[in-house]
Amino acid sequence: MKHDIRILTLVFLLLWTLAWVGAGQPAEAAVPVPEAEPISPAVEEPSGTPDSERILRVLHGGAVEEMTMRDYLQGVLRAEMPASFELEALKAQAIAARTYTLHKMKGDAIANHPDADACDDINCCKAFKTASDAAADWGGMALYYEEKLARAIAETDGKVILYDGEPILAVFFSSSGGYTQNAGAVWQTDLPYLQSVSSPEDETLVPNYYSVARFSADEFRALFLRAHPEADLSGAADGWIQDVTRSDAGYVTTLRVGGVTVRGNELRTILSLRSPSFTVRSEGSSLVFHVTGYGHGVGMSQYGANVLALQGTDAAAILEHYFPGARVRAYS
Repeated sequence: MKHDIRILTLVFLLLWTLAWVGAGQPAEAAVPVPEAEPISPAVEEPSGTPDSERILRVLHGGAVEEMTMRDYLQGVLRAEMPASFELEALKAQAIAARTYTLHKMKGDAIANHPDADACDDINCCKAFKTASDAAADWGGMALYYEEKLARAIAETDGKVILYDGEPILAVFFSSSGGYTQNAGAVWQTDLPYLQSVSSPEDETLVPNYYSVARFSADEFRALFLRAHPEADLSGAADGWIQDVTRSDAGYVTTLRVGGVTVRGNELRTILSLRSPSFTVRSEGSSLVFHVTGYGHGVGMSQYGANVLALQGTDAAAILEHYFPGARVRAYS
């Protein structure tokens, strides 16, 4: 009897074990797999309006003619910057000239040429030189320089210097005395991106970096009275110029001439001095001006840009140095 009970017990245990195994182990909780983030397409910087598609009306040689921005810039670069300069300096010049032109086009019609977007008068817009005139100056280097300027324009196609999204007043000049100057020191209005910055050129790199202009008393009197007939230029010439003030950059900001207060840049224009960075002294009956650099001193120094390019700085960085707070971007 005990033997039968033992057998039944074993059979019961065997059946219970088989039933438990057949039911299987509890399933593990499924691990959630995160959904893959959608891949965004690469964001491309807008290319801007190509120079070949932007048509300008240019007053050139006394007549208005239509040309592309590309052809206009080629003529400006031939005239405004030595083609022997570094490519990045030439590219900076191309961007600056493009920007300056677009800035003026966004304003009202220009009084000197209401029917044209630009002209070839350096006192109004930018100098402009034809291929034949440039070739006569360049001689055997003409083809090389022509292609070099075309490359500078092509590699900056559509690029503009912007401040608050708009083309800036991208002025430039030849060379400084170590610093540029604020726009407000030369013109009536200061601008946030036309502030004094350092510039690396010096007398070893710039032809005629220092110049001297001498005027007899009669010559000076005639020139100044033509602009300011109210001035009192009687007596000895050594007492005509007084109260000379200078900026930290070394430029003459204001001075009194015959009792009339004028800006340094105005006197530079009246006397055709190379720069408002000057000193003056009397020698006998003459006035002698010692001048440093060339140009008004506001914006980009062209020789400074060339030095920066020689040091490995690219065109955008050159421009963003000379126009603090502005950025080089594509523009439509």
